[in-house]
Amino acid sequence: MRHFFRVSGVLIAALFAQQASAHAHLKSEYTTVNPAGSPYPQALTIEFSEDVEPAFSGIEVTQMDNTPVPQLKAKRDAKQHNRLRVQFKQPLKRGEEYKVNWHVLSVDGHKTKGNYTFSVP
Repeated sequence: MRHFFRVSGVLIAALFAQQASAHAHLKSEYTTVNPAGSPYPQALTIEFSEDVEPAFSGIEVTQMDNTPVPQLKAKRDAKQHNRLRVQFKQPLKRGEEYKVNWHVLSVDGHKTKGNYTFSVP
């Protein structure tokens, strides 16, 4: 009987550990410079630990005073489904700091959200 409880406990722990790791967590973020050679970012890409559902995921970039940065709707990378990319309507300004708020729905149905700040040197 003790063996049954020990095995059951291990199975339950494994089940919860698998569920806990099933959320899409932020892995990395980076900005892209203007292809015309401008040193100022024109896009932001965020990579997650799992694939995301684009219809229920998004990125909002604002200035530090919460003024929205003009941008297009975030899109999922066509080849890497764990990446979201948002393109700015105009390059970001040098010396400015920005806030990023993101939310995603991973393909397994779990929602996560977060935020961070970055500056343009």
